[in-house]
Amino acid sequence: MQTSSYFHSMNSSAADILRKYAAEYHPVVLFDPAKDKLLPLDLTANNTAFTEEIYNDIGSFSHYMTEQLKTANAKYAIGGYDEHRQVYSSSAVFDAVGDSEPRRLHLGIDIWGKPYTAVMSPMDGIVHSVAFNNRQGDYGATIILTHRLKEMSFYTLYGHLSLNSIKDKQEGQRIERGEIFAEFGISVENGHWPPHLHFQVILDMGDWQGDYPGVCKLSEREKYLENCPDPDLLLKMNKHILTNQACSEHNNKQDQSR
Repeated sequence: MQTSSYFHSMNSSAADILRKYAAEYHPVVLFDPAKDKLLPLDLTANNTAFTEEIYNDIGSFSHYMTEQLKTANAKYAIGGYDEHRQVYSSSAVFDAVGDSEPRRLHLGIDIWGKPYTAVMSPMDGIVHSVAFNNRQGDYGATIILTHRLKEMSFYTLYGHLSLNSIKDKQEGQRIERGEIFAEFGISVENGHWPPHLHFQVILDMGDWQGDYPGVCKLSEREKYLENCPDPDLLLKMNKHILTNQACSEHNNKQDQSR
């Protein structure tokens, strides 16, 4: 039987390997740190401005995200890895039938931005699987790529895409490093969310095809985080988030606008 210490060792090793190749990863979205702003976005209960009334209505949710970006003058808002979110209570997708514990812990990083924002592959890969997960709150159009480093293989998952992103994709299709192969979808095709990309790194896909949990139960946090290392190891975007001073100015503007 594999122990938690074994999985921790495996994850630590994988993270070290991913970090080793950091200089080689291509940006997943266009971002110029010299001029573009990146807003850290907290969707936990700590963000009291993000209310149930907002996230239960797609129009209100979309307006909220647009205003966040506009007020901060940011190109993207980013966040979500290992984040416990109540927003998932708005969809039955995250509530197992007969299970007293819902899924609420986010396993990827979300990049919120304009619809049809281009998505690029961080490195050479092949299409592992494609699906249209069309339940309310699900991924919508989804692509999973397989990548190979000298020491290991791993997968990247791209959720909440446009239907146009998946219409010409086939399993085994080669995707080049830096190739634009997808785009942010709108709500009718991305699982009924404001436009954004769910980006997730997965070490072992098991038998999953076109899908893999992007949200887990809090009681299964260790198991899933071991299999899903921090996506920023590839994205390398968190270092560019707005400074604390800029975030304070943004929050002050929010307070003044209420």
